[in-house]
Amino acid sequence: MHNAFEQFALLLLICALAGALFVRLRQPVLIAYIVVGIAVGPAGFGLVSAHDQVDLLAQVGVAVLLFAVGLKLDLHHIRHIGPVALATGLGQLAFTIVIGFALLLALGKGLMDAIYVAVALTFSSTIIIVKLLSDKRELDSLHGRIAVGFLIVQDLAVVVAMMAMSALRSGAGDASLADVALSLAWRVAVAAAALAVLMRWVLPAVVAAMARSQELLLVFAVAWGVALAALGEWAGFSKEAGAFLAGFSLASTPYREAMNARLTGLRDFLLLFFFIDLGARLDFSTLGAELGAAAVLSLFVLIGNPLIVMGIMGVMGYRKRTGFLAGLTVAQISEFSIVFVAMGITLGHVGVPALGLTTLVGLVTITASTYMILYSQPLYERLAPWLGVFERRRPWRELAAEARDDDGRPPQAVVFGLGRYGSRLLRQLRDAGVHALGVDFDPEAVRELRAQGLPVEFGDGEDPQFLETLPLARSPWVITTLPQWESNRALLHALQSVHYRGRVAGAARDALHARLLAEAGVAPVLNPFDDAADHAARHLAQAIRQEETTS
Repeated sequence: MHNAFEQFALLLLICALAGALFVRLRQPVLIAYIVVGIAVGPAGFGLVSAHDQVDLLAQVGVAVLLFAVGLKLDLHHIRHIGPVALATGLGQLAFTIVIGFALLLALGKGLMDAIYVAVALTFSSTIIIVKLLSDKRELDSLHGRIAVGFLIVQDLAVVVAMMAMSALRSGAGDASLADVALSLAWRVAVAAAALAVLMRWVLPAVVAAMARSQELLLVFAVAWGVALAALGEWAGFSKEAGAFLAGFSLASTPYREAMNARLTGLRDFLLLFFFIDLGARLDFSTLGAELGAAAVLSLFVLIGNPLIVMGIMGVMGYRKRTGFLAGLTVAQISEFSIVFVAMGITLGHVGVPALGLTTLVGLVTITASTYMILYSQPLYERLAPWLGVFERRRPWRELAAEARDDDGRPPQAVVFGLGRYGSRLLRQLRDAGVHALGVDFDPEAVRELRAQGLPVEFGDGEDPQFLETLPLARSPWVITTLPQWESNRALLHALQSVHYRGRVAGAARDALHARLLAEAGVAPVLNPFDDAADHAARHLAQAIRQEETTS
């Protein structure tokens, strides 16, 4: 086929079928996309020749991915990364880089190849880990929260590494280390100052205006991410670093969760082309020589990374089970690892063999660690007798964490829809001592209620991706005051998609709405007008009786 549109249609169809097979095998679909890229590329059947178009979409996909990572790194959250997450994240990074670098040199790799691949071995896939923990309902567990904490540390590290390596681009080969460091320092200072001005005085107003339309908010997010990616490359950083800074600049706005939820599907779709392009570019004539090195490095990642996490967490006072379950989340390398080494090829630092080696390690570790996480409990039961060395006699920090969890106050109710009735309901619940959280997609309502000190999230309750960011797993009640049945039906479907097990109450404006809510399992169903009339009648009756007794 010579028509690019026909090639894309065939490519998407093959990806859908291959993805369905890999989902059936309980594997991440990104592995399926790499396999499809190999199959349709020059090394396979050569079905696709639209390489320039695929490469362009791949670059946009990487920019959106890094933008989404930056979007998650709210300054407030970064300041509150727990000591265990920070220590574990930094300890695992240092251990993997040092030991990995030594292994790569022992395997006969060059200096730059060893540096790039050793750094690439440190990154775990936030996307895959969060998805697996969410499916197992372990995201809110102690080991899940610790894992998310050191994944944030890794996300920060990958961007620092990208910025540092981009400063060493091939044109600066004759410059001294001091010159390179000085060049990077002043560019970082200028970028930081510009971002500070934008984040303080410009972006809040711009994003608030864009948030009036869901579609416009998505378009703005993509445009901002891609624009700063291009600017980052022009300024001597990299597209990846620019896209990350674009996301980071919006991470402190109240609209970040809504943007992130909207970007998820687009990000996954565009990354499809990155992994296809990666598979198509693999040179099998060089991969054969990398099989031995890939086996050694894969074993190092699958065994060494969990062991160092368990060791650090054991020293810090956590039980061996918590350390083991958290450690399994770093027994893989991620899509960032491949993006990082691919950037090294673009900068002229490493060759295609380094990318092939990283990809092989990624295929092995992602496949194996997925099953390790899915079957973590049976695996722990088999290995528990040998893991006692990773546990103190008294795991004091975990005992303290359990005590805090017992005293913590997760939302007792989440209220969707903060119009006149919903905002009043949220306020009255809070006044009554109920720890309630409000959710609405009206930026002005969210801004006003936050100014009043009420806990409110901006987001679309009909979007399952957004619901996954809310603490619904520990909230026994959801209350919907959305005025339309269609909106309520979409919310109920989204709650079902995220496996919500609590009770759902709702407010209905008319008898038909009330009947539809009741048939959908909502109970109790409130009627604002009837309830208001009943309350008014009781209040007036009490006043009338008091008047009669005094007269």
